[in-house]
Amino acid sequence: MLNIDAAAIDRVLDETALADSLGAMFRDGCEQPVRHHHTIEVPSEPDATLLLMPAWQPGESVGIKVATVFPGANTRGLPAVQANYLLLDPRTGAPLALLDGSRLTVLRTAAASALAARYLARQDATEMVMVGSGALAPCLIRAHLAARPSLQRVRIWNRNPDKAAVLAADLKGKGLPTEAAPDLEMAVREADLISCATLSREPLVHGDWLKSGAHLDLVGAFTPEMRESDDRAMQVGSVFVDTRAGAMKEGGDIVQAMASGAITTDSIAADLHDLTRGDHPGRRDAGEITVFKSVGAALEDLAAARLAYERLSS
Repeated sequence: MLNIDAAAIDRVLDETALADSLGAMFRDGCEQPVRHHHTIEVPSEPDATLLLMPAWQPGESVGIKVATVFPGANTRGLPAVQANYLLLDPRTGAPLALLDGSRLTVLRTAAASALAARYLARQDATEMVMVGSGALAPCLIRAHLAARPSLQRVRIWNRNPDKAAVLAADLKGKGLPTEAAPDLEMAVREADLISCATLSREPLVHGDWLKSGAHLDLVGAFTPEMRESDDRAMQVGSVFVDTRAGAMKEGGDIVQAMASGAITTDSIAADLHDLTRGDHPGRRDAGEITVFKSVGAALEDLAAARLAYERLSS
């Protein structure tokens, strides 16, 4: 059995190939039961959570992500969230590889946004804004640059301007066209593509800021209590999601906009299954505002794990 660490994953999973792999998995279909949530009691500490995300394609691939959230781990200098991915032989069930699930998750999440951008962002997009500067931000920037090579400038905004400046300088030193954005509204008003990856519980990007033809990529807000956009953004844009079941249950931007009556289930134009199968064309014209909300899906982990394994075992 291969033990594939984060460095190996970074080495073999390039943005374009990973988005291609996800696209094929969404197009072909995959069995992915609802993720399992289990509460684990930890003596004298907050309860922990065990998450299980299985997925399989009969005769092709089988895998499961095991993730844990132990809030007390931070007091020991360890991350609260940890994950591993177990890839199995689809004919025998024998273990093929154990992969760093945390790194796999970050890269496949960015790849899903890039896949959506292929259908939804303008092909001549030149200005991007990255809202947030956490672990996902550099991956999202690289993924969108791969999906839309026309992008010439990427501005990074964070509530803490110093963090945005540090990330922008680091990525610029690696050859990416990044700079810090001191004013979020001004940056969004000029942007062709806005990507958000935060833990915000209040809207950061407002619909009235979105210019004609803009594409809004919402990656954070992965619980119903969180959101990165306001109701207006959901109303002025054509709304797309990674999976309907996941987004309508867990995606705060969708859940809260539906609760307020700003949108309905009929407002969701398509998901990645529809886009990759050609059931929906995606962007219809240059002036259309598009919104993509993702919460993640087990098939994305499986596609990424299989690609990494194939490349490392060949």
